[in-house]
Amino acid sequence: MASSDWGPVVLGVLLFILFSPGLLFELPGNTRHVEFGSMKTNGKAVVVHSLIFFTVFTILILAVGVHINAG
Repeated sequence: MASSDWGPVVLGVLLFILFSPGLLFELPGNTRHVEFGSMKTNGKAVVVHSLIFFTVFTILILAVGVHINAG
């Protein structure tokens, strides 16, 4: 029986939720450079948060080596 690595999946979902623009913070904000809990977004913030997500996800998966084995 082969074991599955759920680390990237779980980490991706958690980071996606945490780095959603407007949930915890928004960089750049609509009226200020950084807004917290505004629940609003813009195109620049989506691009910035996508780059932050990709960078953190890549570092955690490749450099740190997060693994969750099931099976």
